Amino acid sequence: MIKIGLLSDTHGYINPRVFDFFSSCDELWHAGDIGTEEVLLELEQFKPLRAVSGNIDSARIKTMVPNQQLFTVEKVKVFMTHIGGYPGRYASGIKRILQREKPQLFICGHSHITKIIHDPVLNVLHMNPGAAGNHGLHQLITFIRFDINQSSIENLEIMEIDRKKLISANDQPNESV
Repeated sequence: MIKIGLLSDTHGYINPRVFDFFSSCDELWHAGDIGTEEVLLELEQFKPLRAVSGNIDSARIKTMVPNQQLFTVEKVKVFMTHIGGYPGRYASGIKRILQREKPQLFICGHSHITKIIHDPVLNVLHMNPGAAGNHGLHQLITFIRFDINQSSIENLEIMEIDRKKLISANDQPNESV
């Protein structure tokens, strides 16, 4: 069994709760819009990291991480990119990749909206962890952890931090898991 911490859209900011929430994880996955090399390096120093670049990432970050990754963990094939859409509304070219590669798990970021949806047509679980940073219109800072046990995805948990309360309470987040 492998414990995964999933985040995206940090936009150059790592909420300190990431380190507590992901402390038991074996790997971190970042679905793009990392924002700064410092964020990338800090996450790499914390846990083994798989990441993709996003549309706001610099040319330097884009040389450090690919824009898409296809890999297998335990018996789960994973496809990760930044701009991917979601079941029924995939971004251009994504549905063709999913049909060709047949992953069991499709991960993307970009929307700043947490979504976990099974696509019965392509038989793939879609995960978007929302936005872990504090740049954008999202009301909640979110990140996800889950386990991959052989061919099963289990024990999914979502961390939510209210951005308004975070700002007004001087970094004392209101959280729910």
